[in-house]
Amino acid sequence: MANLKAFMKSGHPPTLLAAFLYFDFSFAVWVLNGAMGPFISEQFHLSQGQVGLMVSVPTLAGAFMRFPLGVVSQYIGRKMAAIIEMSAIVIALLYGFFFVKTFHDVLAMGVLLGIAGASFGVALSLGSGWFPKQYKGLAMGIAGAGNSGTAVAALFAPRLATHYGWQHVYGFAAAMMLLPLIVMIVFAKEPPDIEHQSLRDHLKCLWEKDGWAFNLVYIITFGGFIGLATFLPSFFVKQFHVTKIQAGSLTVLATLTGSATRVLGGWFADRIGGITTLSVVFLIVIAGLFGLIASPSLLVTTLLFMLCFAALGAGNGATFQLVPLRWPITTAVAGGMIGEIGALGGGVLPNLLGQSKQHTGSYAAGFIAYAAIASLILIMLLIVSRRWTRTWVGAGGRALTDEPVAIAAD
Repeated sequence: MANLKAFMKSGHPPTLLAAFLYFDFSFAVWVLNGAMGPFISEQFHLSQGQVGLMVSVPTLAGAFMRFPLGVVSQYIGRKMAAIIEMSAIVIALLYGFFFVKTFHDVLAMGVLLGIAGASFGVALSLGSGWFPKQYKGLAMGIAGAGNSGTAVAALFAPRLATHYGWQHVYGFAAAMMLLPLIVMIVFAKEPPDIEHQSLRDHLKCLWEKDGWAFNLVYIITFGGFIGLATFLPSFFVKQFHVTKIQAGSLTVLATLTGSATRVLGGWFADRIGGITTLSVVFLIVIAGLFGLIASPSLLVTTLLFMLCFAALGAGNGATFQLVPLRWPITTAVAGGMIGEIGALGGGVLPNLLGQSKQHTGSYAAGFIAYAAIASLILIMLLIVSRRWTRTWVGAGGRALTDEPVAIAAD
């Protein structure tokens, strides 16, 4: 309790709340097409390959928008960037409500939903910007727990689509986006952790080796999270022939687990180090993916997905305990880049699973491929982290308590 009070007093909780709501509602909008996948698939008679494409378009579009928004936020302020983005999301959802009628319209709408996916780097940097470095992991974990928006979408979208039609869900979402927008305008304050630098200084993380190491890690932790979250409703319907609402409820169980453990991942990373936490996370994810290859019962499959999501969520929190330690001034820019590449990983996974099912009759090949990629990236992490602990971070990935060591140029 004393640690919690110290944490709350060390920063600005209203801004952290605004950042959480901003990310949570944006995340829910980002995955709407995935949550409504079974409805859209049924109406347009889509193949599994087409389903994979449909749910990956918002992910890929959001990925490409993340880094530019992170850069812009350094100049206009993170609060203003969030307000502008949420306003654009409302307009995009109104377009979906009035004009989406065909499968090609759905794909175009997926690009617009990508606007919501750009919120990541800004939300986390805004939420954690008021907190000292010893609490960065926890603050980022709380803001990042907004990925519980996947559960919100999976819980409500199928029920609303059943009663009103899936196109009307876009309209309901537009109305709901007004809540985080108002909270952001009224309660959030721009954090003081900003330094006016040249565009070149802001962009230098693009060509640093450490940046690309984080990119690869996040392809698995966040890419796996968003990729599975968008594909699970269609997976459960196709694999186990459950109802669309049941598929949404099962998806909620898995994604909520991952959202909750994101906070725990940041908390553990503050204490035992982000590198140690990530190493454990990768081992659990790899084991879980291999467990899913056998296509077990619905109960076992759901439990394995919950295990994978728990690990992936913790991995997301641990990754962003390390990012502000490596880039303390340009966290939003670095986070935007890492989030962008990681989200691209989320676009790959649904396509892997969809193509695997369509061409082999099983999802096993998709799970094997992703487990193999995760294994290679874990090996990479263990190698590069040896240099990290000699330069800018402490043993296991804990924050240095003294003045940071100079970072060697990549």
